Amino acid sequence: MSDLHELTALETAAAVRRGDIRVLDVVDHALDRAETVGARLGAFAVVTGERARDAARGIDAALARDEVSGPLVGVPTAIKDLTATAGVPTGRGSVATRGRVPEVDDDLVGLLRAAGTVSIGKTAVPEFGLPCYTEPAGSPPAVTPWDPSRSAGGSSGGAAAAVAGGVLPVAQGSDGGGSIRIPASVCGLVGIKTTRGRVPAGPAGGDPAGLSVPGPLARTVADAAALLDALCGGRTWPGEPFVPDAPPVGGYLGVADAGPGPRRRIGLSTTPPFGDLSALLGPTSTPAVVDPVCVAAAEDTADLLASLGHVVEPVDVRLSEEAIAAFLTLWAVLSLGDPVAPEDEERLQPLTRLLRWRGREVGSTAALGALHVAQVETRRIVAARAGLDAVLTPSVALPPRPVGWFSADGPETDFARQVAFTPWTAIANMTGEPAIGLPLGWPEVDGTTLPVGVTLRGRRGEEAVLVALGAELEAARPWAGRRPPVW
Repeated sequence: MSDLHELTALETAAAVRRGDIRVLDVVDHALDRAETVGARLGAFAVVTGERARDAARGIDAALARDEVSGPLVGVPTAIKDLTATAGVPTGRGSVATRGRVPEVDDDLVGLLRAAGTVSIGKTAVPEFGLPCYTEPAGSPPAVTPWDPSRSAGGSSGGAAAAVAGGVLPVAQGSDGGGSIRIPASVCGLVGIKTTRGRVPAGPAGGDPAGLSVPGPLARTVADAAALLDALCGGRTWPGEPFVPDAPPVGGYLGVADAGPGPRRRIGLSTTPPFGDLSALLGPTSTPAVVDPVCVAAAEDTADLLASLGHVVEPVDVRLSEEAIAAFLTLWAVLSLGDPVAPEDEERLQPLTRLLRWRGREVGSTAALGALHVAQVETRRIVAARAGLDAVLTPSVALPPRPVGWFSADGPETDFARQVAFTPWTAIANMTGEPAIGLPLGWPEVDGTTLPVGVTLRGRRGEEAVLVALGAELEAARPWAGRRPPVW
């Protein structure tokens, strides 16, 4: 039983259904690795061992009675520490809110439980999920298993570290500005940012602007598709303020297993979508310069798509200064979403305090204006790529960054470096479109092989197109056999 972490999520569930292994064995193995590998990677905020073992025993008993089935039954996973989980501390990465215990689950927690998965705890996040790296105060940083001196990204950094390090086969993340796709890129995973409204955000979750959405992180496209099926429950959720078209018949896993779909028209862009941002970010602004290894990953993927019969053409992806300003305004306002006692404000990390100060400076008229600009820009961006099935870009502009690189020179520089590091990801959050991150670049950087991901951004509601493209690319250039040194 020492190699259970070698199995994919689907292989694990198949072995459980056949009776080859017990769910309790699988969960015990995941908990053992959480205490060893997970601890080295800073992957977990909370580990709920006995709660997980009790759930595993219950599923084993239900299996013996032939009462449960499904592609993910018995699969260990974990819940991101931004996601409310009843009875489990959900500290949201902050010393000011550490120890808070929700009384009610977010909807997706119940959906994952209904799919037969077993959560072993809460994965680490940065404070309130605001940065694109995971270095919470008072806790170890989440690091990529490929080089533990480098960040696992954020805000789903703990989830990505746990999956890439072989602690879990799959994990739930959320993405408000790239928080699934960034960790997927620097940890060598598949990550899906879902269409706005695809996964329910109730009963009290979600942000008013609709920027942040849940989605899966996995080592294979098929595993990611299966977890996406679980997260959306195989249907639409009419109570949500944003409702996309229904999932495909047979689910996203059916799409992943179906083989190549129709040939697609895909735009390629490796140029940052903005220029000098000093007028917005001040003298700390850092030019968005794309590292050649990130350009090469996207261009190699474009060549692979063309060799598979898809039409790939250059496309100019540009964001107006007004669009960027609107997103930054909304991000600052949303940073105020976590209630913090006045006496605890000084305990927050410098970047959080900066963003919350900026948020307080935004008046109600300016906040509504930013939301309006975002909607106007969404119409323009979506119309400009209407003839394309997807847009291909690097996921991020640089290889995985050293721990402490973003925050080393103060919060203003920190924020500017984040903008330069991840110039493309926020577009999908603004438009509400889906996107899939794929680990198709594996350059040597400073003598170490590191993952460099690429992203395909699709049309609203068309996760199935992205899953089909991802599965086809994975079949043509498999990556699941790669193992980081900590494995």
